[in-house]
Formats: sequence, structure tokens, C-alpha cells
Amino acid sequence: MEVSSRHHLRSDEVDRIADALREGLGVELDADSFELVELADEDFDVVLVDGEPLVWYPGGEPFVTVKGANAFDVSTGVVTVDAGAISFVSDGADVMRPGITAADDDIAAGDLVVIEEESHGKALAVGRALVDGDEMVGDSGKVVENLHHVGDELFEFGV
Repeated sequence: MEVSSRHHLRSDEVDRIADALREGLGVELDADSFELVELADEDFDVVLVDGEPLVWYPGGEPFVTVKGANAFDVSTGVVTVDAGAISFVSDGADVMRPGITAADDDIAAGDLVVIEEESHGKALAVGRALVDGDEMVGDSGKVVENLHHVGDELFEFGV
């Protein structure tokens, strides 16, 4: 990932990010430093929160990265998968119904979601819901498109 520019965010931009994360995920953003990193070779930007890539802009809206989901206490927009799905989701596979043990009922198709494993509640990926949350648990079918996962370039990103 090639950095095209990097600059500190103004307080109104930080407030907009904080409001979006609070409303969408129940996350309280508390940090001293916020830097926007624009990437030349990606269709998203990254926000370094106290030097860590904790927020990104998939599709133009601020959302937590996998590291951000693990750093903050995400309370809504969560899809939980069983142990059998961990290796697949961590390798970038989309999430299938049989692997899901729980999903937030407030999730709507098209929403960004955090995918966590059930044993320890650790985030494995961030994805886009293909169906509503109350339709995710079941026997067959793809229900979440995996956009960013543990070990991908964004997860390993450092400036």
C-alpha cells in the first residue's frame, strides 16, 4: 500500500468520525492524535489513531479496522462465528450461514459489520452484510462479504 499523503485531522473531522462510530457501533473514541493517510493504490483511506490504523473508509464511511474493533468495545453491528469458521474468515473467506452463532438483529443488508469469534470475542474481519441480521443464522448461503481480515495488507499496515 503506497501512501500518497498524510495529515492530521481537524477537530470537526475527528468529531464526525467519533459520532459515526458511536452511532454505528457504540464505540467511544478517545485518543490524542488522528492522522488521515490517503493511499495511492487503494480505494480507501486509513485513519491512524494514536499512530495505529484503527479506522478506515470503506465506501466513504468511517468504520473500525480489525485492529480498531479489537481496541474498542464494539457493542453493535457484530456477527459472531463458531470455531470452525475462524480459519476461513481469517484467510479472507466470505461468511456463510452455518458458521454463524449470533448476529445483531439491528444489522441491515448493506451495513458494515464486525465479525468476531465466539470463544474470546476477538475480531477476525470486517465485512458487508448481504442480508439483515435476523436472517443470518441458518443452514446455507453466503451472508457477509469479507472486506478486511486478520493478516491482510490493511491489518499489517504501518507508517
